[in-house]
Amino acid sequence: MIVRKFLFGIIGISLYLCGNYIFQLGNASALALISPAPTETTHENNQNTIQVALLLDTSGSMSGLIEQAKSQLWNILNELSRTEKDGEETSLEIALYEYGNPNKASSKYEINQLSNFTTDMDLVSEKLFSLTTSGGDEYCGAMIQTSLEQLEWNSGDGLKLIYIAGNEPFNQGPISYHNSCEKATENGIVVNTIYCGSMDQGILHFWKDGATACQGDFLTIEHNQATTYFSTPYDTKINQLNTQLNSTYIPYGKKGKQKKQNQLSQDFNANVYSQSNVVDRAAFKSSKKYKATDWDLVDAYKKDKNVLKNSKIHADSLQNLSIAELEIAVEAAAARRAMINSEIQELDKKRRVYKMENNENKKESSLQDSMIKTIQKQAKAKGYTTKE
Repeated sequence: MIVRKFLFGIIGISLYLCGNYIFQLGNASALALISPAPTETTHENNQNTIQVALLLDTSGSMSGLIEQAKSQLWNILNELSRTEKDGEETSLEIALYEYGNPNKASSKYEINQLSNFTTDMDLVSEKLFSLTTSGGDEYCGAMIQTSLEQLEWNSGDGLKLIYIAGNEPFNQGPISYHNSCEKATENGIVVNTIYCGSMDQGILHFWKDGATACQGDFLTIEHNQATTYFSTPYDTKINQLNTQLNSTYIPYGKKGKQKKQNQLSQDFNANVYSQSNVVDRAAFKSSKKYKATDWDLVDAYKKDKNVLKNSKIHADSLQNLSIAELEIAVEAAAARRAMINSEIQELDKKRRVYKMENNENKKESSLQDSMIKTIQKQAKAKGYTTKE
């Protein structure tokens, strides 16, 4: 009987992995058109949680900023994924807002929440790729205040950061940025300002004063600068492993199929820019910060063994298995994923070393450069360290 269960499990997972691999190849481009999933909160209230709210100006002149946000997301998240505290893993939550776009505003200050704090980075990517620009009014004080009031910020001493980016005067609107910054500081939230233009103009438009009032950093970027990618000898292998990694995800529950499809959609979106960008995404997916507990049976089973009894499985090749056979299949997928993740992480370490040694330390003024620099500085001040 044990042998029979084992064989059924192996057959089931083999069929699933093979079928899922074919599904990905045949549907990758079509999946980019899938309707957006609803915004949701996945809040983890602990002292080691890193919370980052990204507030983006999407008025008419900001298309370059949006392009940088889309094309540099995974590199920024990888920096955060390697951050730990006292030798322990940290949790990562991202929130996303747009402001200055009257066509999509959900408040009188032309502010629209795209995502509450979430651990679902596929959702964050999806929302970024939904952004468009349109002329409007940019009220930075109101934008900061809204993010303070709407988001569920940790009450502890974790790393809590806001990045607000734009190019209009920082002091516009009926709500004083000084008042908003005072509230942020009282709650241990650091607000960094990113001016899209020259430093002199940013100072003239009060963006430096805003950062000082919020005890954050004032940064300037060339927002129309295209993202530069640097290929390495490890990219092709990591991309192959990424395809194999996708095949270990077993969707379950009402969200399962939709979120599985969105995982593939965001692979496709990353590939719009370059193979190197897909590699950045694969590196993040192989980290412990990439979580799919609410839709993937492997992650859910790791958290709660009873999930197999309570969930409807949306993988056709596994639906007829008994609980015992399904457990074998899930454990086989988990073991395979662990091996793939480990291999991607090792290759990514080599890739990062190769880039440092061969990229001639090229300096750019972009969203990712500004954010990574301040993340390193402000995380260190809070007792966080970055793993190699």
